Amino acid sequence: MKLLIASDIHGSALFCGQLMEAYKKEGTQRLLLLGDLLYHGPRNELPQGYAPKEVIRMLNEKSGDILCVRGNCEAEVDQMVLDFPVMADYSAIFLDGITVYATHGHIWNEEDLPPLKKGDILLCGHTHVPKCTDHGNYVYMNPGSVSIPKEGSAHGYMIFEDGSFVWKTLAGEAYLKYECR
Repeated sequence: MKLLIASDIHGSALFCGQLMEAYKKEGTQRLLLLGDLLYHGPRNELPQGYAPKEVIRMLNEKSGDILCVRGNCEAEVDQMVLDFPVMADYSAIFLDGITVYATHGHIWNEEDLPPLKKGDILLCGHTHVPKCTDHGNYVYMNPGSVSIPKEGSAHGYMIFEDGSFVWKTLAGEAYLKYECR
């Protein structure tokens, strides 16, 4: 299965549109969103192209393809306008024999670990910083942010395919890769 993984859209129709184009170009079967879809949050400036109603429309058009976990900016009102579940704190996903614990990162993260086993992957958003750290017993991954990247990182996402994770800019340029095998 080819999977596109993204986080922290924060209501930007401009960058959500670019993500949807990447999703189409990549030919992935599913879109895994790690939360913070519509609201920019009180600590962030409004992202460029802030238009949450347009983001709702774009995401709802792909609702059958989307798997999602709740970010710290999601609320019940977001679930009322989105046509796919967004309120789960985490999801355990099994990819090619690998257990991936997908969560936003505000509850479970590198400092507060969920119940992981040796070889598992902890996949989080929240920090807006792309990262891949092998801790020996588990690997921590973060796709960065679609709309508000931090620490000089690019607007981006990740692809999972054939046992590999690849970090890409919204323009599709690969800049980091992790092989699970």
